[in-house]
Amino acid sequence: MHRTFLIFTAGICILLPGCGKQPAASAPGRGLIGASLLTLQNPFFKVIGDELTAEAKKNGWDTLVVSADNDVARQSNQVKDFIVKKCAAIVLSPADSKSIVPVIQEANAAGIPVFTVDIPCNEPGVKIATQIATDNFGGGREAAAAMIEALGARGGEVGVLDLKQVESCILRVKGFKEVLAAHNEKAAAKIEIVAELDGGGAKDKGFKAAEDMLQAHPDLRGIFAINDPSALGARAALEKAGRTDQVVIVGFDGQPEGKQAIKDGKLYADPIQFPDRMGAEIARAILKHSKGENLPAQTLIPTQLYRKSDGEKDASLK
Repeated sequence: MHRTFLIFTAGICILLPGCGKQPAASAPGRGLIGASLLTLQNPFFKVIGDELTAEAKKNGWDTLVVSADNDVARQSNQVKDFIVKKCAAIVLSPADSKSIVPVIQEANAAGIPVFTVDIPCNEPGVKIATQIATDNFGGGREAAAAMIEALGARGGEVGVLDLKQVESCILRVKGFKEVLAAHNEKAAAKIEIVAELDGGGAKDKGFKAAEDMLQAHPDLRGIFAINDPSALGARAALEKAGRTDQVVIVGFDGQPEGKQAIKDGKLYADPIQFPDRMGAEIARAILKHSKGENLPAQTLIPTQLYRKSDGEKDASLK
């Protein structure tokens, strides 16, 4: 009888938590998600990282979010580190969609799924599980509509502060140009792009580029900047030049500082993005992929044009 009791208790011990097997509720995590985002100095990407981390945690993943600092060599090294760490998934917003190809191929070869967020990588020779991004082309079209609205029947000369190495920004400018071209086919007073300079996606570089643009084009009436930091840099250049009443600025993003500037009349409008949705959606896509579910090649999140009237109703602003 004593022997039977021992066998019985051993059987119970195999089933009970605390005897070498954890209960389902405390199961080990799914692994590590490595995310290299364009720059965490830009609040937009920080929101993506924060939301990715929060949503991933709900589903049992740890995350390591790092900043590429707009440097493709740095980002390539970060991805190599993710591969060494045997990450369950890699998330990128590429610093350069072409130059990042070789290291994505390394991740592909290691069997680690690669996802992109905000900035796509549509280059041949790489496998991307899915891409979550703003409809940047559509947002560029909205920016052009805002510029046409701001300049009115007079039309005039405009400049563009771009960032040509980043695919999302290329799409914004492409959408902007397409709508202006269609407008100019019918309008009596055309809107002419007279300058296109690298604004670096940053305040300091946007300031310098806008300053050069203003000096070269005394009749400039508008500036389209591909994000809020470069738009705010352009605004500082207008203030320095004393031309705030002559030139309107349309930005892109809808960061808190950008929205505040729109409310204050310093920027005319922004097609706003939703980085919180992007971060959460990329985490959900990783979960679906881990379950073997089919994913679309790309999910685009539409922008929404944000004007001064929207800022005045925005309870989050001062």
